Amino acid sequence: MPSTQDLSQVEIRRSRKRVRTVSAWREGERTIVAVPARFTRAQENEWVERMLARLEAQERRRKPSDVELAARAQDLSTRYLGGRATPTTVRWATNQGRRWGSCTPSDGTIRISDRVRGMPRWVLDYVVLHELTHLLHAGHGPEFWAELESYPRTARARGFLEGYAYGADRPEGRPGGEGLDDLTGEGPQAASADRTDDRVDDEFSETLFGDG
Repeated sequence: MPSTQDLSQVEIRRSRKRVRTVSAWREGERTIVAVPARFTRAQENEWVERMLARLEAQERRRKPSDVELAARAQDLSTRYLGGRATPTTVRWATNQGRRWGSCTPSDGTIRISDRVRGMPRWVLDYVVLHELTHLLHAGHGPEFWAELESYPRTARARGFLEGYAYGADRPEGRPGGEGLDDLTGEGPQAASADRTDDRVDDEFSETLFGDG
């Protein structure tokens, strides 16, 4: 699918050190595409269009609609909870405050904070799965956390959210105190976020094939 990006907001960066990769990422309102200095103008145009389309596709996956979010919740329930968690609705919400999400077991509704929209997909999956698990266990007891052990990135996602909340809440120049969010279940001892993995989610790189 062709990109819909306004090319006036695209900056091309040529590098002599870059030989076999092309990368694209967002910097504020601008999109940066880094290409090898040896590229012809035709090659540059081809790869800019390709990378912009890939970047947009990645962002669509990370910012699903309410319908897509509900479908994702159903898939996660099937894969990790044996299909036992069956919410009536799953939707984005802007009124969650400090919470990443919330669940009302009595009517089966799940709301995911709009702050999570755009975070790495494995973090969103954890948030959704966390709320799905509340349909089976209301509190955060041992049975609750035992259910989440089946998701392989639980510890990493909890660390990511803890680090995100810490960075957002910490006053400039002041030592941070404890941060506690519903989905982490603990304070600063939570696992640290994997910065390298987060960078991979934010930047798409593709190896060039052919002459190098």
